[in-house]
Amino acid sequence: MHGSESYYVVGEGLLSEAGTGAPVAAAAAAAPGAAPAPPFRFSRLAPKGTQLGEPLRKKLADAMTAGGGGFGQIPAGFTYLGQFVDHDLTFDKTTVAFGHNVSAADLLQGRSPALDLDSLYGAGPADPGSAKFYKDDRHLKMGKTEAVGSITAKQGFDLPREDKAVIPDKRNDENLAVAQTHLAFHRFHNRVVDDELPSGTPANQRFIRAREIVVKHYQWMIRHDYLPRIAEASIVNDVFSNGRKVFEKGASATSVPTMPIEFSVAAFRLGHSMIRRDYAWNHEFPDHEGTLDFLFAFTGTSGFLGGGSKLPSNWIADWRRLYDLTETGRNDLKAPPGQFNRARRIDTLLSDPLKTLPPGSFGGKNTDAGTIRANLAFRNLTRAKMVKLATGQKAVTFLKSKGVNVTTLTKAQLRDGNGGASLAGLTTAQRDKLLTDTPLWFYILREAELNDGKLRGVGARIVVETLHRAMEGSQFSIVRDPAWRPSLGPNNNTFRMSDLLLFAFEGKKNLLAPLG
Repeated sequence: MHGSESYYVVGEGLLSEAGTGAPVAAAAAAAPGAAPAPPFRFSRLAPKGTQLGEPLRKKLADAMTAGGGGFGQIPAGFTYLGQFVDHDLTFDKTTVAFGHNVSAADLLQGRSPALDLDSLYGAGPADPGSAKFYKDDRHLKMGKTEAVGSITAKQGFDLPREDKAVIPDKRNDENLAVAQTHLAFHRFHNRVVDDELPSGTPANQRFIRAREIVVKHYQWMIRHDYLPRIAEASIVNDVFSNGRKVFEKGASATSVPTMPIEFSVAAFRLGHSMIRRDYAWNHEFPDHEGTLDFLFAFTGTSGFLGGGSKLPSNWIADWRRLYDLTETGRNDLKAPPGQFNRARRIDTLLSDPLKTLPPGSFGGKNTDAGTIRANLAFRNLTRAKMVKLATGQKAVTFLKSKGVNVTTLTKAQLRDGNGGASLAGLTTAQRDKLLTDTPLWFYILREAELNDGKLRGVGARIVVETLHRAMEGSQFSIVRDPAWRPSLGPNNNTFRMSDLLLFAFEGKKNLLAPLG
């Protein structure tokens, strides 16, 4: 749910979106007589930038959602793992009800910009507002699918639901791919509880010990599997070996991180470029039959679950088609011939269904359907205007001032790209304006486009440093515990998303691909 959003930027107050899309600044208000509860805190890295006017934003959005483009080498599942990570980091209204009188410490612990899986755990099973997510004092609930034809109802293959998914962050039910990813983490946690805790673990310690194991494996997988796929490995290694140069350098490791708006509003929206228009989803919906429209429709937040309140059994994910499970040595888990999905290349082109999002996916009204407000690129560009985000050029200057070696893209590179969005539909004056004050999101995608679909320069530095800080500031942290090594992969240096799925689904083909 990425609708009308607000950003409490440290030192600037609350930037929110009026009905016209114009920014307004206000102080955070508390209930009368209540201690003020701080909002989720964003910060600004680079100076504010000059923004594009609405006519130019509309034209650029149309160019970015014109269709075309090709695929990269990243398995398609990582698109939605990235969305899951984003929701772990960035705040939205959740069903974890803290109330107006909650203390600042409790609020920030409950939803913080740290890689601590609070979007999965809420405030834990002992918290009255989060107890509904749990089967008992340590296991997360799982749901049951609905029988379809000869395919029976299956327990443990849907999110727990009471009409809507009963999870801390409802955004993880806005499309089926991220919903099934969230469910995989339920299974991962529950299996850790059942099989990985020492036999003498006190009952009141089982949940927290399991969470630590889960969170550290999750962080390791992001550091060693996800990040090197989307960003230049040299930048990933530099940040994790030598520390940050730009974001909260020198911050107390255990302090609560902020969230750079340059990351939230621009850099980490790289995943929008990776979304396909369709997927070879499972045995029942092969080839191009798992359309993006269907993935939105068969969730409780964006769609109607086919008219029911549970996921139909014929829409359970086949994980072999979304991740390369053969890298674990399990050749029997290879996707059927011609059915493996790769993500679209990270570049300035978005798949054309993103030109007309269903209103439920962004908190819009039915009257927004088919309008420019339903265009994902336009929404991203308008959100950047709302917070007066730095341009690509200003971000380069800022990074250089912090000692980062980054090369500025030339106007010719920004104009022509490499098989990405065409700027031919812009007037000469509009093109000149865009190439002088380039929106940061477009700039970062153009950088990747000119680098064979991998983030570099501005984009890589912002993403990697933000995720490094988010790991450092987590209650459980592989950054603060550098001697820690994974125990649930093939060796103590390897734990990938494929290993996580293999462990979560007990290594069983009939669980990873239950429809055959």
